[in-house]
Parts: sequence; C-alpha cells; structure tokens
Amino acid sequence: MADDLDADLIIIGSGAGGGTLARALAPSGISILVLERGDFLPREKANWQAEAVFRAHRYHTQDHWRDGAGRLFQPVTGYHVGGNTKLYGAAVLRRRGEDFVARKHVDGSTPNWPIGYADLRPYYDEAERWYYAHGLAGADPTEPPRNDYPWPPFTHEPYMAEVARQLKTLGLHPFPLPLALNRDEDHPQQSACIRCDSCDGFPCLVHAKGDAETCGIRPALQYANVHILPGVRVQKLLTNGAGSRVESVETLGPQGARRFRARVVVVAAGAINSAALLLASANARHPRGLANGSDQLGRNYMCHLNSACIAIDPRRRNPTVFQKTIAINDFYNSSGEADFPYPLGHIQNLGKVTPAILKAQRPYFPWPLARWAAQHSVDWWLTTEDLPRPDNRVSLDADGTIRLHYLPTNEAAHQRLVGGWKNILKQLGYPLVFTQRMGIEAVAHQVGTARFGTDPGASMLDLHCKTHELDNLYVVDASFMPSIAAVNPSLTIMANALRVGAHLRQRFAQGDWHG
Repeated sequence: MADDLDADLIIIGSGAGGGTLARALAPSGISILVLERGDFLPREKANWQAEAVFRAHRYHTQDHWRDGAGRLFQPVTGYHVGGNTKLYGAAVLRRRGEDFVARKHVDGSTPNWPIGYADLRPYYDEAERWYYAHGLAGADPTEPPRNDYPWPPFTHEPYMAEVARQLKTLGLHPFPLPLALNRDEDHPQQSACIRCDSCDGFPCLVHAKGDAETCGIRPALQYANVHILPGVRVQKLLTNGAGSRVESVETLGPQGARRFRARVVVVAAGAINSAALLLASANARHPRGLANGSDQLGRNYMCHLNSACIAIDPRRRNPTVFQKTIAINDFYNSSGEADFPYPLGHIQNLGKVTPAILKAQRPYFPWPLARWAAQHSVDWWLTTEDLPRPDNRVSLDADGTIRLHYLPTNEAAHQRLVGGWKNILKQLGYPLVFTQRMGIEAVAHQVGTARFGTDPGASMLDLHCKTHELDNLYVVDASFMPSIAAVNPSLTIMANALRVGAHLRQRFAQGDWHG
C-alpha cells in the first residue's frame, strides 16, 4: 500500500452489502477500512423489549426526512455495525428465475436484468452458508434450481403445523420459510438461537441472528488487514481534477473532520443513503451528483408494498412461541384468475405477535384486549412487487435533508393479495382478520437508486457495480437492482456482494488500477 493511502479499499457502510464484501475480501490480504456511521448495537435487555423497539424506536434513527410534498417523517431505519440486518426478520429467499427477466404487472413491466439467475446462483449458495440459511429445497414450486440448504428447515410448532396442513387441504403449497438463524434443531441446547418470540424486528440479544455484523464484519475483523471505524459518518466523496477517480472520503466522527484515501471506494450505505451521499458529492465535473451523467442517480426507488395481517379465531388459543416458519408463493407469478393475469406476491408468517408488541404498536389498546388478541391470533406478512418509476426518487433539499418522492405501484395487485388471503384465512376458521399497510416510513426493503446495466446512458453502474464514470468507485448494496421482485432483498444483496468481491479480488491481483 502506498504511504499516502489509509487503505487499499474503503467500504462505506457495514450492512448486507458492505459487511459481506468485507468478509469476502478479507482473505485477499488487501488493506480494508470499513467506515460506519453507527456503532456496535448495544447488547442490553432492551434488545428484547417491545416498548423500546417498536414504540420508542430505540434502535432506529431519530433523523427526519421529507416526503415529496415536504412533510417530515421519521424513517424506520437504523445505523449500526451490521446495518439494518441487526433488526431484520432473517428471511432469506432467492429471487425466482422469472425475477431476472421482463414480466408484466398490472401497472407495467419490470425491466430485464443484465445478468440472470445462473450468474448469481453460486453466490447465493455461498451467502446461504455464511448466513446460517435453513430451508427445504424443492418444497416451494416456484423456486429456481438449487442445491440443498446448508441446514434443514425450522420445524413448525404444533399449532402452525396444523395451519400448514389446512392450507394444503385448500390446494396451496406452504413451505418452510428460509431463515438465517444460528440453530441446530437436533442439538438445541448447543445452539445460539433459542426460538424466542423476540426475533422478528428485534435485535438478537444472544447474537444468533445471521446478520451482517455476526456473519460479515466480525469474521472479517479476524484478519489483521481489516479495520472498522464506527461512529464515522461520510459526508462527501472528493475526486481528482478530471473527475475520473475518487481521491478521498470526507468524514465527521468522534475525532472531528477527517479525510481518508484509498485505491478503491465502495459505497454500501443502503439505497437511500448511498444515493444521498453521491448527490451530496456533486462537483464541477459531476454537477448532478457523482457519476450521474445518466441522471439515474436516486431515481427508480422501489420499496415493497407490505401489509401486516392478524387473523383471530376467538375459539382457539395459539400457544406458538416461534411462529415465523411458513411461506406461500402460490400467488407469486399469477393471481390464478382469468380477469387478472398478473403476479400478486409473497406471503410469510410474522414473528408471533405478543401482548407487549400489540400494546407498543397500539398504545390505546387496553391490556386485556391486547392479551386476548395476541393469544388467539396467527400473524402474516404480505408482499407485492413495486415497479421502477423515474419519478420515485431520492433527492436532497437545500438544507441537506433527504427527500423521498414516492408513489407505490401495483396497488390493485396488493389489494387482491390482501383480499384473497383474508378469504383463505376465513375458510380456515379465522372470522376476524385485520390488516395494516406499511407507509413511506417503512424503508427496510429499499432498492434501486443506482441501477446497474450495460448502457451508461440508462444506468449508473456497470455489470460489476462499478460506476460507469469513475474507475475506482463501486456501489454494493440494494441500489444496483433494476427491479425488486416480491421476496426479501437481503440474500440477493449478500450474493451480489460476493459476486462483486470476486471481481475486485481479480482486479487487485492484476494491479488493474489507473492513476
């Protein structure tokens, strides 16, 4: 490494993309510096307290953004080592093969990806090994070709096993939800995961969740060439005079303002914050934002249409503790109705709703009602694909505040998914079914603000997620996705980071850097 460089490679952000990339490159011997604006999430009793997590938002940012009309809102996102995977539900599904090609939806079509499922398949395999993926190959009729999962599926508790059986009697194909949790079902006493009711949406107090800190950053830090600076926020990327390379990274941290230099800079701050950082890095050579000659930076923001669903059978109690084990893709590729031949989406269990979770989400509920509803409910999460629209975008206001312009697409498909699922649940004996649609503040499944492609005029990044315009600048998070599909994006972010890592190892081995 040259004397005037702080590292061979700087990674900005330590979530699913940045954390995975750090681990992928750690054995190469190149000097890696990870800059993370948050700190290590504290291990404390509040990790498992619904009031702290869902009402006080103890682990989410207190910052506010603006929507397209200028209204302030508080995004449900957090800044920690490990990024938002510290609080994710640990569902790790591959994109279906159909998700890589153009497909008609009720509100338009998805674009073709410049790579296919086969290009990501070996990296999906590796990501599943790294992140403790449990599942059952062949149980989901829509899944693409794959090998066995590294670990067998999480078993259903008796109540949920009966729900799965009833769904099959209706002709549906429930399958074990793939989960990234460190558990050996044959040796539970030796496992980190204890199958608790404080998993989905909670930080893991026992570090059993397959998150990007546990499975990415910590393994990477076992190598002497990898370092992390938490609590350091990157403010701007500075280029050489020609605007062809990033020369330094301007930061603000506990020691004040500082600049860091590296041969390669990787932005992995999440689709919204990565776009905001590159917009804030505009200069005379890049007046619309760094690497934004295509005017695609920040555009085509997508976020799943998500609804939570609570179904109540007043006659039966649901004693399940660890509930999140069932998924259904029968409506993933089509509604099955002649008058609406479009995809509807994906369904999976939520973690078991407890009285404390209900009370945190609905403070006006009397405790007796919260306890009764939680005792008699089975809980679901419904997801419909959003489509890319150039006007759905991230921008910066004059004061630097992030502005998120967003109108969802495929509303009619999501309404059909919700309505159809309600009818199915009522057939199963749940007369009371309540749903809640997630709003603009629910940004956990954010993608698409720096899409990759072969045409520099229509994309920000090339096939290896390097910006078309700067030779040493990469974006390795959900920003690269041209479409979002209807499954959780985490595993695809991890797999793509491994794919980009293979490319970067080759470039470093060849000394393929200009300037």
